[in-house]
Amino acid sequence: MAAAGYKLRWVGQHAVVGMPAEIDVTNAGEVRQALLSAASHDAAVLVIDMSGTTFCDSAGVQAIIATRKQAAASGTQLRLAATGVLRLLKLVGIDQLIPIYPTLEEALAGALAAEASTRDPR
Repeated sequence: MAAAGYKLRWVGQHAVVGMPAEIDVTNAGEVRQALLSAASHDAAVLVIDMSGTTFCDSAGVQAIIATRKQAAASGTQLRLAATGVLRLLKLVGIDQLIPIYPTLEEALAGALAAEASTRDPR
């Protein structure tokens, strides 16, 4: 289970963690804990749903980077759904590390399409 207040939900083998409207030093520890907890569940894909997030400071970015490291170590594919903080994420180079989609639905569709293309057609 993710940290209190950060709901982890499953769509098939894909985990989704919803983020708050603002991520800053006051809640980044909880965000980090929720994301790292979600990344430890052996999901095929973990989507960080920032579609409702309008502010994210460097502490939030650090939480995302820590999650990326843990996800990569466990073989979990990490994706972001974000629009309100997209400029910031691109400015700090997160888009070079993690695929970013404009909606949660598109992030999940991309994950499902990638999963389907890797299946054995037999």
